[in-house]
Amino acid sequence: MSDEQRPLNIAILVCPGFMPVDVIAFHWALSAQPRTTVHLVGKTLDEIAGHPHFPTRATTTFEDCPADLDVLYTGAVPVEVLEDAETLAFLADRGSRATWVAGVCAGSLLLGAAGLLRGYRATSNFHMYDLLPYYGATLVPTNHVVEDGNRLTAGPATGSHEIALRVIQDLRGVEAARLTELTMEYAPTPPFGVGTPELAGPELTRAAIAATAADVGPFLDASKRAAERLGVLVRPA
Repeated sequence: MSDEQRPLNIAILVCPGFMPVDVIAFHWALSAQPRTTVHLVGKTLDEIAGHPHFPTRATTTFEDCPADLDVLYTGAVPVEVLEDAETLAFLADRGSRATWVAGVCAGSLLLGAAGLLRGYRATSNFHMYDLLPYYGATLVPTNHVVEDGNRLTAGPATGSHEIALRVIQDLRGVEAARLTELTMEYAPTPPFGVGTPELAGPELTRAAIAATAADVGPFLDASKRAAERLGVLVRPA
């Protein structure tokens, strides 16, 4: 059986408060591939609510998740998950062997907290760009996919689509990725054209950062503790 025909195992982390916007397109695109099993992985199989309220449940526990994954993927999660020992141990273990390790938005920070981005170029949502160095990563300020080795990171929303298409290209071939892109009709044309800080300009960008400052603050504190735990020296800006 060729590589493009072999069965695939994909794991997407879910937990209370996860961001469905970061994972739904990825889930759909990979689930649509033949001979592909997509696991929603969590601590338990109990119902949980994504943020702000998206009821779902994991299909596989950490313990039962396949040991060798083709893709380990996570979107944004609440800040406390960045310091949850059980979650970090799961990610570190599966990520050490996965063909691809991918994170969108603050999911990149979670991968970093598990020690999976040290020495890699990476990105996140622009509100959290400055936090990536606390995990030993080198920031690439873009909302599109940053690929470094087998690490894929991106900003929110479009990142879920674009990472999906990249791993399909690698695991199922270019034609499968092209067909998936067409089937999704993935051709974003944002109505306001302000989807990046560069497009939005400084005034709107400052307003967006101010609006999320209270949410980002705890992530900064957790990132500083992660740097200490990981032995990462962060130089002052």
